[in-house]
Amino acid sequence: MKSTAYQELIIPQESAGCFLCENAPCTKACPYGLAVDSVIRSARFENTKGAAAKLPQELSCLTCETQECLSSCLKGKIGNPVDIPNLLEAISMNEAPVLTDIDLSIDFCGVSCENPFFLSSSVVGSNYEMVAKAFDMGWSGVAFKTIGAFVPDEVSPRFDAMHKESVPFVGFKNIEQISDSSLHDNLGYLKKLKQNYPAKIIVASIMGRNLGEWEMLARAVTEAGADIIECNFSCPHMAEDGLGSDVGQNPELVAEYTAAVRKGTSLPILAKMTPNIGNMEIPAMAAVKAGADGIAAINTIKSIMNVNLSSFSSGPDVNGVTSVGGYSGKAVKPIALRFIQNLKACEPIANVPVSGMGGIETWRDAAEFIAMGCENIQITTSVMQYGYRIIDDLIEGMKIYLAESGFSSVGELVGKALPQIVSTEKLERDSICYPRFNRTACVGCGRCVLSCYDGGHQALTQNDNDGKPVMNASKCVGCHLCAVVCPVKAILPGTRVKKKRNEAAS
Repeated sequence: MKSTAYQELIIPQESAGCFLCENAPCTKACPYGLAVDSVIRSARFENTKGAAAKLPQELSCLTCETQECLSSCLKGKIGNPVDIPNLLEAISMNEAPVLTDIDLSIDFCGVSCENPFFLSSSVVGSNYEMVAKAFDMGWSGVAFKTIGAFVPDEVSPRFDAMHKESVPFVGFKNIEQISDSSLHDNLGYLKKLKQNYPAKIIVASIMGRNLGEWEMLARAVTEAGADIIECNFSCPHMAEDGLGSDVGQNPELVAEYTAAVRKGTSLPILAKMTPNIGNMEIPAMAAVKAGADGIAAINTIKSIMNVNLSSFSSGPDVNGVTSVGGYSGKAVKPIALRFIQNLKACEPIANVPVSGMGGIETWRDAAEFIAMGCENIQITTSVMQYGYRIIDDLIEGMKIYLAESGFSSVGELVGKALPQIVSTEKLERDSICYPRFNRTACVGCGRCVLSCYDGGHQALTQNDNDGKPVMNASKCVGCHLCAVVCPVKAILPGTRVKKKRNEAAS
Protein backbone atom coordinates (compact mmCIF):
# COMPACT_ATOMS: atom_id res chain seq x y z
CA MET A 1 0.00 0.00 0.00
CA LYS A 2 1.37 3.40 -0.97
CA SER A 3 1.83 6.00 1.80
CA THR A 4 -0.45 8.95 2.41
CA ALA A 5 2.47 11.25 1.57
CA TYR A 6 2.79 9.56 -1.82
CA GLN A 7 -0.92 9.97 -2.39
CA GLU A 8 -0.89 13.65 -1.43
CA LEU A 9 2.05 14.29 -3.75
CA ILE A 10 1.12 12.38 -6.87
CA ILE A 11 -2.51 13.53 -7.09
CA PRO A 12 -1.84 17.28 -7.37
CA GLN A 13 1.35 16.84 -9.40
CA GLU A 14 0.01 14.44 -12.01
CA SER A 15 -3.47 15.97 -12.28
CA ALA A 16 -1.89 19.44 -12.69
CA GLY A 17 0.10 18.08 -15.62
CA CYS A 18 -3.03 16.88 -17.43
CA PHE A 19 -4.11 19.04 -20.38
CA LEU A 20 -7.79 18.50 -19.43
CA CYS A 21 -8.53 17.74 -23.07
CA GLU A 22 -11.94 18.12 -24.64
CA ASN A 23 -13.01 14.70 -26.02
CA ALA A 24 -10.07 13.25 -24.10
CA PRO A 25 -8.19 10.45 -25.93
CA CYS A 26 -7.38 8.70 -22.62
CA THR A 27 -11.08 8.09 -22.03
CA LYS A 28 -11.58 6.86 -25.58
CA ALA A 29 -8.65 4.49 -25.19
CA CYS A 30 -9.74 2.91 -21.88
CA PRO A 31 -10.78 -0.72 -22.58
CA TYR A 32 -13.04 -0.67 -19.51
CA GLY A 33 -15.05 2.42 -20.54
CA LEU A 34 -13.80 4.46 -17.59
CA ALA A 35 -14.28 8.25 -17.87
CA VAL A 36 -10.62 8.85 -17.15
CA ASP A 37 -10.77 12.54 -17.98
CA SER A 38 -13.65 13.14 -15.57
CA VAL A 39 -11.83 11.39 -12.73
CA ILE A 40 -8.64 13.39 -13.29
CA ARG A 41 -10.57 16.65 -13.64
CA SER A 42 -12.31 16.07 -10.30
CA ALA A 43 -8.95 15.48 -8.65
CA ARG A 44 -7.53 18.60 -10.30
CA PHE A 45 -10.31 20.71 -8.82
CA GLU A 46 -9.81 19.38 -5.28
CA ASN A 47 -12.80 17.07 -5.47
CA THR A 48 -10.66 14.01 -4.76
CA LYS A 49 -13.39 12.05 -2.98
CA GLY A 50 -15.74 12.71 -5.85
CA ALA A 51 -13.05 11.42 -8.17
CA ALA A 52 -12.69 8.26 -6.07
CA ALA A 53 -16.44 7.64 -6.28
CA LYS A 54 -16.13 7.39 -10.08
CA LEU A 55 -13.66 4.51 -9.89
CA PRO A 56 -15.02 0.94 -9.84
CA GLN A 57 -13.84 -0.87 -6.70
CA GLU A 58 -12.85 -3.97 -8.61
CA LEU A 59 -10.72 -2.11 -11.16
CA SER A 60 -6.98 -1.54 -10.71
CA CYS A 61 -5.38 0.42 -13.53
CA LEU A 62 -1.94 -0.75 -12.41
CA THR A 63 -2.75 -4.29 -13.57
CA CYS A 64 -4.21 -3.21 -16.92
CA GLU A 65 -2.34 -5.14 -19.62
CA THR A 66 -2.79 -2.53 -22.35
CA GLN A 67 -2.43 0.79 -20.49
CA GLU A 68 -3.52 2.44 -23.72
CA CYS A 69 -4.38 5.57 -21.77
CA LEU A 70 -0.64 6.25 -21.48
CA SER A 71 0.09 5.85 -25.18
CA SER A 72 -2.90 8.03 -26.09
CA CYS A 73 -2.09 10.86 -23.64
CA LEU A 74 -1.40 14.00 -25.68
CA LYS A 75 1.11 15.22 -23.13
CA GLY A 76 3.28 12.33 -24.29
CA LYS A 77 3.76 14.11 -27.62
CA ILE A 78 5.95 16.72 -25.94
CA GLY A 79 7.42 14.72 -23.05
CA ASN A 80 6.26 12.17 -20.53
CA PRO A 81 2.55 11.39 -20.47
CA VAL A 82 0.49 11.82 -17.33
CA ASP A 83 1.11 8.75 -15.16
CA ILE A 84 -2.55 7.82 -15.34
CA PRO A 85 -2.38 4.33 -13.76
CA ASN A 86 -0.53 5.53 -10.65
CA LEU A 87 -2.64 8.68 -10.47
CA LEU A 88 -5.88 6.71 -10.51
CA GLU A 89 -4.44 4.26 -7.99
CA ALA A 90 -3.65 7.16 -5.65
CA ILE A 91 -7.14 8.57 -6.13
CA SER A 92 -8.68 5.18 -5.31
CA MET A 93 -7.01 5.29 -1.88
CA ASN A 94 -9.60 7.89 -0.87
CA GLU A 95 -12.86 6.69 0.59
CA ALA A 96 -15.82 7.40 -1.64
CA PRO A 97 -18.17 9.89 0.05
CA VAL A 98 -21.52 9.00 1.53
CA LEU A 99 -23.77 11.90 0.57
CA THR A 100 -26.81 12.90 2.55
CA ASP A 101 -29.45 15.25 1.18
CA ILE A 102 -27.55 18.55 0.94
CA ASP A 103 -29.44 21.71 0.02
CA LEU A 104 -27.36 24.05 -2.16
CA SER A 105 -30.23 26.47 -2.75
CA ILE A 106 -29.86 29.90 -1.22
CA ASP A 107 -31.70 33.21 -1.25
CA PHE A 108 -29.71 36.20 -2.42
CA CYS A 109 -31.16 39.70 -2.17
CA GLY A 110 -34.59 38.11 -1.88
CA VAL A 111 -34.10 36.02 -5.03
CA SER A 112 -34.14 32.23 -4.72
CA CYS A 113 -31.16 30.52 -6.40
CA GLU A 114 -30.83 26.76 -6.96
CA ASN A 115 -27.14 26.95 -6.01
CA PRO A 116 -24.73 29.81 -5.26
CA PHE A 117 -22.69 29.48 -8.48
CA PHE A 118 -23.04 32.27 -11.06
CA LEU A 119 -21.03 33.29 -14.09
CA SER A 120 -19.61 36.76 -13.48
CA SER A 121 -20.02 39.67 -15.84
CA SER A 122 -17.49 39.02 -18.58
CA VAL A 123 -16.94 37.30 -21.88
CA VAL A 124 -18.06 33.96 -20.33
CA GLY A 125 -21.66 35.24 -20.30
CA SER A 126 -21.99 37.50 -23.30
CA ASN A 127 -24.64 36.01 -25.59
CA TYR A 128 -27.62 33.69 -25.53
CA GLU A 129 -25.90 30.51 -26.73
CA MET A 130 -23.10 30.71 -24.16
CA VAL A 131 -25.34 31.32 -21.19
CA ALA A 132 -27.86 28.70 -22.30
CA LYS A 133 -25.08 26.11 -22.42
CA ALA A 134 -23.95 27.08 -18.92
CA PHE A 135 -27.50 26.88 -17.58
CA ASP A 136 -27.96 23.45 -19.13
CA MET A 137 -24.80 22.29 -17.36
CA GLY A 138 -25.99 23.39 -13.92
CA TRP A 139 -24.96 27.01 -13.34
CA SER A 140 -27.63 28.76 -11.29
CA GLY A 141 -27.30 32.23 -12.74
CA VAL A 142 -25.32 34.70 -14.78
CA ALA A 143 -24.21 38.27 -14.36
CA PHE A 144 -24.50 39.04 -18.05
CA LYS A 145 -21.59 40.92 -19.61
CA THR A 146 -21.93 44.63 -18.88
CA ILE A 147 -24.47 46.34 -21.10
CA GLY A 148 -24.12 49.98 -22.10
CA ALA A 149 -25.75 52.46 -24.43
CA PHE A 150 -22.62 52.38 -26.58
CA VAL A 151 -20.48 49.70 -28.23
CA PRO A 152 -16.76 50.05 -27.42
CA ASP A 153 -13.97 49.59 -29.94
CA GLU A 154 -11.88 46.65 -28.78
CA VAL A 155 -8.21 45.78 -29.24
CA SER A 156 -6.38 42.62 -30.28
CA PRO A 157 -4.97 40.78 -28.42
CA ARG A 158 -6.62 41.56 -25.10
CA PHE A 159 -5.55 38.75 -22.74
CA ASP A 160 -2.30 37.69 -21.08
CA ALA A 161 -1.34 35.43 -18.18
CA MET A 162 1.31 35.16 -15.47
CA HIS A 163 2.88 31.75 -14.88
CA LYS A 164 4.83 30.16 -12.03
CA GLU A 165 6.83 26.99 -12.39
CA SER A 166 4.53 24.26 -13.77
CA VAL A 167 1.26 26.03 -12.95
CA PRO A 168 -0.77 26.82 -16.12
CA PHE A 169 -1.30 30.33 -14.83
CA VAL A 170 -1.74 31.98 -11.48
CA GLY A 171 -2.80 35.39 -12.73
CA PHE A 172 -4.67 36.68 -15.75
CA LYS A 173 -4.78 40.15 -17.29
CA ASN A 174 -7.40 41.54 -19.62
CA ILE A 175 -7.94 44.88 -21.32
CA GLU A 176 -11.42 44.04 -22.59
CA GLN A 177 -14.22 46.53 -22.06
CA ILE A 178 -17.99 46.10 -21.79
CA SER A 179 -20.19 44.17 -24.21
CA ASP A 180 -19.42 44.62 -27.88
CA SER A 181 -23.03 43.81 -28.79
CA SER A 182 -25.62 46.52 -29.28
CA LEU A 183 -28.10 47.42 -26.56
CA HIS A 184 -30.88 46.03 -28.75
CA ASP A 185 -29.13 42.67 -29.15
CA ASN A 186 -28.26 42.39 -25.46
CA LEU A 187 -31.82 43.08 -24.38
CA GLY A 188 -32.92 40.39 -26.80
CA TYR A 189 -30.53 37.91 -25.22
CA LEU A 190 -31.88 38.69 -21.75
CA LYS A 191 -35.50 38.28 -22.86
CA LYS A 192 -34.84 34.97 -24.57
CA LEU A 193 -32.85 33.60 -21.63
CA LYS A 194 -35.61 34.46 -19.17
CA GLN A 195 -38.27 32.99 -21.41
CA ASN A 196 -36.41 29.71 -21.89
CA TYR A 197 -34.86 29.44 -18.42
CA PRO A 198 -37.39 31.00 -16.04
CA ALA A 199 -35.89 29.32 -12.95
CA LYS A 200 -32.37 30.60 -13.64
CA ILE A 201 -31.25 34.00 -12.34
CA ILE A 202 -30.37 36.80 -14.74
CA VAL A 203 -28.22 39.57 -13.29
CA ALA A 204 -28.03 42.45 -15.75
CA SER A 205 -24.73 44.27 -15.39
CA ILE A 206 -25.01 47.84 -16.67
CA MET A 207 -22.76 50.87 -17.13
CA GLY A 208 -23.92 54.36 -18.00
CA ARG A 209 -22.02 57.52 -18.87
CA ASN A 210 -24.40 59.88 -17.11
CA LEU A 211 -27.45 59.87 -14.85
CA GLY A 212 -29.85 59.57 -17.74
CA GLU A 213 -28.13 56.51 -19.18
CA TRP A 214 -27.99 54.73 -15.82
CA GLU A 215 -31.74 55.21 -15.34
CA MET A 216 -32.55 54.28 -18.94
CA LEU A 217 -30.49 51.10 -18.79
CA ALA A 218 -32.11 50.11 -15.50
CA ARG A 219 -35.58 50.45 -17.04
CA ALA A 220 -34.56 48.56 -20.17
CA VAL A 221 -33.07 45.51 -18.46
CA THR A 222 -35.98 45.40 -16.00
CA GLU A 223 -38.43 45.24 -18.88
CA ALA A 224 -36.27 42.57 -20.54
CA GLY A 225 -36.78 40.23 -17.57
CA ALA A 226 -33.68 40.60 -15.42
CA ASP A 227 -33.95 39.42 -11.80
CA ILE A 228 -31.19 41.63 -10.38
CA ILE A 229 -29.26 44.65 -11.65
CA GLU A 230 -25.53 44.96 -11.08
CA CYS A 231 -24.01 48.43 -11.43
CA ASN A 232 -20.50 48.17 -12.86
CA PHE A 233 -18.69 50.87 -10.92
CA SER A 234 -15.37 49.10 -11.19
CA CYS A 235 -14.03 48.12 -14.64
CA PRO A 236 -10.36 49.19 -14.44
CA HIS A 237 -9.63 49.83 -18.11
CA MET A 238 -12.45 51.66 -19.88
CA ALA A 239 -11.22 53.77 -22.80
CA GLU A 240 -13.37 56.76 -21.80
CA ASP A 241 -12.68 58.79 -18.68
CA GLY A 242 -15.30 58.82 -15.95
CA LEU A 243 -16.31 55.17 -16.35
CA GLY A 244 -15.69 51.99 -14.40
CA SER A 245 -13.25 52.17 -11.50
CA ASP A 246 -13.11 55.96 -11.82
CA VAL A 247 -16.68 55.89 -10.55
CA GLY A 248 -16.07 53.26 -7.86
CA GLN A 249 -13.36 55.37 -6.25
CA ASN A 250 -15.76 58.30 -5.90
CA PRO A 251 -18.48 57.76 -3.24
CA GLU A 252 -20.46 60.77 -4.46
CA LEU A 253 -20.69 59.41 -8.01
CA VAL A 254 -21.50 55.92 -6.70
CA ALA A 255 -24.40 57.40 -4.73
CA GLU A 256 -25.69 59.50 -7.63
CA TYR A 257 -25.59 56.66 -10.14
CA THR A 258 -27.10 54.16 -7.70
CA ALA A 259 -29.96 56.57 -7.04
CA ALA A 260 -30.49 56.94 -10.78
CA VAL A 261 -30.70 53.16 -11.19
CA ARG A 262 -33.12 52.97 -8.28
CA LYS A 263 -35.38 55.46 -10.10
CA GLY A 264 -35.43 53.11 -13.09
CA THR A 265 -36.20 49.81 -11.36
CA SER A 266 -37.80 48.03 -8.44
CA LEU A 267 -35.39 45.08 -8.80
CA PRO A 268 -32.62 44.34 -6.29
CA ILE A 269 -29.51 46.38 -7.08
CA LEU A 270 -25.90 45.25 -6.62
CA ALA A 271 -23.08 47.79 -6.55
CA LYS A 272 -19.96 46.17 -8.01
CA MET A 273 -16.96 47.55 -6.14
CA THR A 274 -13.42 48.25 -7.29
CA PRO A 275 -10.43 46.92 -5.33
CA ASN A 276 -8.36 49.82 -6.66
CA ILE A 277 -9.03 51.75 -3.49
CA GLY A 278 -7.93 51.70 0.14
CA ASN A 279 -11.30 51.38 1.87
CA MET A 280 -13.98 49.69 -0.23
CA GLU A 281 -16.53 50.09 2.55
CA ILE A 282 -16.74 53.86 1.94
CA PRO A 283 -18.25 53.71 -1.59
CA ALA A 284 -20.14 50.56 -0.56
CA MET A 285 -21.90 52.48 2.23
CA ALA A 286 -22.66 55.28 -0.24
CA ALA A 287 -24.25 52.78 -2.64
CA VAL A 288 -26.39 51.15 0.05
CA LYS A 289 -27.55 54.52 1.37
CA ALA A 290 -28.57 55.49 -2.17
CA GLY A 291 -30.65 52.35 -2.71
CA ALA A 292 -28.38 49.35 -3.41
CA ASP A 293 -29.54 46.06 -1.90
CA GLY A 294 -26.22 44.23 -2.11
CA ILE A 295 -22.54 44.49 -2.94
CA ALA A 296 -20.53 42.60 -5.56
CA ALA A 297 -16.79 42.33 -4.89
CA ILE A 298 -14.17 42.30 -6.15
CA ASN A 299 -13.66 43.40 -9.72
CA THR A 300 -10.24 43.06 -11.32
CA ILE A 301 -7.14 44.84 -10.03
CA LYS A 302 -5.24 47.41 -12.07
CA SER A 303 -2.06 45.79 -13.33
CA ILE A 304 0.87 45.66 -15.69
CA MET A 305 2.46 42.27 -16.33
CA ASN A 306 5.05 40.39 -18.35
CA VAL A 307 7.52 42.95 -19.68
CA ASN A 308 9.28 41.44 -22.71
CA LEU A 309 12.96 42.00 -22.02
CA SER A 310 13.81 41.94 -25.73
CA SER A 311 11.21 44.39 -27.06
CA PHE A 312 10.30 45.96 -23.67
CA SER A 313 6.63 45.77 -24.57
CA SER A 314 4.19 44.40 -22.00
CA GLY A 315 1.30 41.99 -22.30
CA PRO A 316 -1.08 41.88 -23.94
CA ASP A 317 1.04 43.40 -26.70
CA VAL A 318 -1.14 45.51 -29.00
CA ASN A 319 1.15 46.41 -31.88
CA GLY A 320 4.06 47.07 -29.55
CA VAL A 321 2.29 48.77 -26.67
CA THR A 322 -0.24 47.98 -23.96
CA SER A 323 -2.16 49.70 -21.17
CA VAL A 324 -3.03 49.13 -17.55
CA GLY A 325 -5.53 46.28 -17.37
CA GLY A 326 -7.53 44.17 -14.96
CA TYR A 327 -5.79 41.39 -13.02
CA SER A 328 -7.73 38.29 -11.98
CA GLY A 329 -7.21 34.60 -11.34
CA LYS A 330 -6.16 32.53 -8.33
CA ALA A 331 -3.54 35.06 -7.24
CA VAL A 332 -6.14 37.70 -6.33
CA LYS A 333 -8.15 35.43 -4.00
CA PRO A 334 -6.47 36.60 -0.75
CA ILE A 335 -7.05 40.22 -1.75
CA ALA A 336 -10.71 39.55 -2.51
CA LEU A 337 -11.26 37.79 0.82
CA ARG A 338 -9.67 40.70 2.66
CA PHE A 339 -11.97 43.25 1.02
CA ILE A 340 -15.03 41.09 1.72
CA GLN A 341 -14.05 40.73 5.37
CA ASN A 342 -13.68 44.53 5.54
CA LEU A 343 -17.21 44.92 4.20
CA LYS A 344 -18.58 42.45 6.74
CA ALA A 345 -16.69 44.14 9.57
CA CYS A 346 -18.20 47.54 8.71
CA GLU A 347 -21.19 47.81 11.04
CA PRO A 348 -23.49 49.99 8.85
CA ILE A 349 -23.36 47.42 6.01
CA ALA A 350 -22.45 44.22 7.87
CA ASN A 351 -25.79 42.59 7.03
CA VAL A 352 -25.86 43.67 3.38
CA PRO A 353 -25.68 40.62 1.06
CA VAL A 354 -22.39 40.17 -0.80
CA SER A 355 -21.79 38.44 -4.13
CA GLY A 356 -18.16 37.33 -3.95
CA MET A 357 -15.64 36.88 -6.74
CA GLY A 358 -11.91 37.00 -7.33
CA GLY A 359 -9.76 33.92 -7.82
CA ILE A 360 -12.41 31.23 -7.35
CA GLU A 361 -11.51 28.00 -9.16
CA THR A 362 -12.64 25.13 -6.95
CA TRP A 363 -15.41 24.28 -4.49
CA ARG A 364 -12.88 24.95 -1.72
CA ASP A 365 -12.30 28.52 -2.94
CA ALA A 366 -16.05 29.04 -3.12
CA ALA A 367 -16.55 27.64 0.38
CA GLU A 368 -13.97 30.07 1.73
CA PHE A 369 -15.82 33.02 0.20
CA ILE A 370 -19.12 31.79 1.61
CA ALA A 371 -17.54 31.24 5.03
CA MET A 372 -16.32 34.85 4.80
CA GLY A 373 -19.92 36.02 4.46
CA CYS A 374 -20.82 35.78 0.76
CA GLU A 375 -24.23 34.41 -0.15
CA ASN A 376 -23.47 34.18 -3.84
CA ILE A 377 -20.38 33.31 -5.90
CA GLN A 378 -19.35 34.64 -9.32
CA ILE A 379 -16.67 33.03 -11.50
CA THR A 380 -14.96 34.07 -14.74
CA THR A 381 -11.24 33.35 -15.09
CA SER A 382 -11.51 29.67 -14.20
CA VAL A 383 -14.26 29.23 -16.80
CA MET A 384 -12.10 30.96 -19.41
CA GLN A 385 -9.31 28.52 -18.63
CA TYR A 386 -11.24 25.28 -18.09
CA GLY A 387 -14.77 25.74 -19.43
CA TYR A 388 -18.27 25.63 -17.95
CA ARG A 389 -17.69 21.97 -16.99
CA ILE A 390 -16.07 23.06 -13.70
CA ILE A 391 -19.63 23.38 -12.35
CA ASP A 392 -19.75 19.58 -11.88
CA ASP A 393 -16.99 19.59 -9.29
CA LEU A 394 -18.08 22.88 -7.76
CA ILE A 395 -21.45 21.32 -6.94
CA GLU A 396 -20.24 17.84 -6.02
CA GLY A 397 -17.24 19.03 -4.02
CA MET A 398 -19.37 21.51 -2.09
CA LYS A 399 -21.95 18.85 -1.27
CA ILE A 400 -19.31 16.41 -0.05
CA TYR A 401 -17.68 19.05 2.14
CA LEU A 402 -20.99 20.19 3.65
CA ALA A 403 -22.12 16.62 4.33
CA GLU A 404 -18.85 15.61 5.96
CA SER A 405 -18.77 18.82 8.03
CA GLY A 406 -22.24 18.28 9.45
CA PHE A 407 -24.05 20.96 7.46
CA SER A 408 -27.37 20.26 5.77
CA SER A 409 -27.43 23.40 3.60
CA VAL A 410 -24.99 25.84 2.09
CA GLY A 411 -26.69 28.68 3.90
CA GLU A 412 -25.41 27.32 7.23
CA LEU A 413 -21.84 28.02 6.07
CA VAL A 414 -22.33 31.74 5.43
CA GLY A 415 -20.09 33.86 7.65
CA LYS A 416 -18.62 30.98 9.68
CA ALA A 417 -15.07 32.30 9.29
CA LEU A 418 -15.78 35.91 10.26
CA PRO A 419 -15.35 35.50 14.06
CA GLN A 420 -11.86 34.08 13.46
CA ILE A 421 -10.62 37.30 11.84
CA VAL A 422 -9.47 39.67 14.57
CA SER A 423 -7.35 42.81 14.78
CA THR A 424 -3.61 42.28 15.17
CA GLU A 425 -3.53 43.46 18.77
CA LYS A 426 -5.90 40.62 19.73
CA LEU A 427 -3.61 37.86 18.46
CA GLU A 428 -2.01 35.72 21.17
CA ARG A 429 1.63 36.76 21.54
CA ASP A 430 2.79 35.00 24.71
CA SER A 431 3.14 31.49 23.28
CA ILE A 432 4.93 29.59 20.51
CA CYS A 433 3.54 26.78 18.38
CA TYR A 434 6.57 24.67 17.48
CA PRO A 435 6.62 22.68 14.23
CA ARG A 436 6.23 18.91 14.39
CA PHE A 437 8.31 16.81 11.99
CA ASN A 438 6.95 13.59 10.51
CA ARG A 439 10.25 11.79 10.02
CA THR A 440 8.62 8.89 8.20
CA ALA A 441 7.19 11.18 5.53
CA CYS A 442 10.32 13.38 5.37
CA VAL A 443 12.53 12.61 2.37
CA GLY A 444 15.53 14.61 3.60
CA CYS A 445 15.57 17.17 0.81
CA GLY A 446 16.74 19.98 3.11
CA ARG A 447 14.35 22.60 1.78
CA CYS A 448 13.19 23.48 5.28
CA VAL A 449 16.77 23.86 6.49
CA LEU A 450 17.68 26.13 3.59
CA SER A 451 14.62 28.35 4.03
CA CYS A 452 15.01 28.54 7.81
CA TYR A 453 18.64 29.64 7.53
CA ASP A 454 18.32 32.05 4.58
CA GLY A 455 14.82 33.34 5.30
CA GLY A 456 14.12 32.55 8.92
CA HIS A 457 15.89 32.17 12.27
CA GLN A 458 18.61 29.54 11.67
CA ALA A 459 16.80 27.06 13.92
CA LEU A 460 17.25 23.98 11.68
CA THR A 461 20.27 21.95 10.66
CA GLN A 462 20.44 18.91 8.40
CA ASN A 463 21.35 15.52 9.85
CA ASP A 464 24.52 14.20 8.20
CA ASN A 465 23.22 10.65 8.00
CA ASP A 466 19.75 10.96 6.50
CA GLY A 467 19.46 14.64 5.59
CA LYS A 468 16.46 15.13 7.85
CA PRO A 469 16.06 18.32 9.93
CA VAL A 470 17.21 18.79 13.48
CA MET A 471 15.59 21.67 15.37
CA ASN A 472 17.21 23.98 17.89
CA ALA A 473 14.23 24.96 20.06
CA SER A 474 16.11 27.89 21.58
CA LYS A 475 16.27 29.54 18.14
CA CYS A 476 12.88 28.49 16.76
CA VAL A 477 10.25 31.24 16.92
CA GLY A 478 7.41 29.12 15.56
CA CYS A 479 7.06 31.05 12.30
CA HIS A 480 6.32 27.82 10.35
CA LEU A 481 8.19 28.86 7.22
CA CYS A 482 9.55 25.32 7.22
CA ALA A 483 6.03 23.87 6.99
CA VAL A 484 5.09 26.26 4.18
CA VAL A 485 8.02 25.22 1.96
CA CYS A 486 8.02 21.47 2.69
CA PRO A 487 7.27 19.75 -0.66
CA VAL A 488 5.90 16.56 0.95
CA LYS A 489 3.86 18.13 3.79
CA ALA A 490 5.97 16.40 6.43
CA ILE A 491 5.90 19.37 8.81
CA LEU A 492 2.76 20.14 10.80
CA PRO A 493 1.78 22.36 13.75
CA GLY A 494 3.01 20.86 16.98
CA THR A 495 2.85 21.74 20.66
CA ARG A 496 2.00 25.30 21.70
CA VAL A 497 3.88 26.40 24.81
CA LYS A 498 4.12 29.60 26.79
CA LYS A 499 7.09 31.80 26.02
CA LYS A 500 9.74 32.20 28.66
CA ARG A 501 9.85 35.67 30.14
CA ASN A 502 13.03 36.69 28.36
CA GLU A 503 11.55 35.46 25.03
CA ALA A 504 8.38 37.46 25.56
CA ALA A 505 10.40 40.57 26.35
CA SER A 506 12.77 40.26 23.37
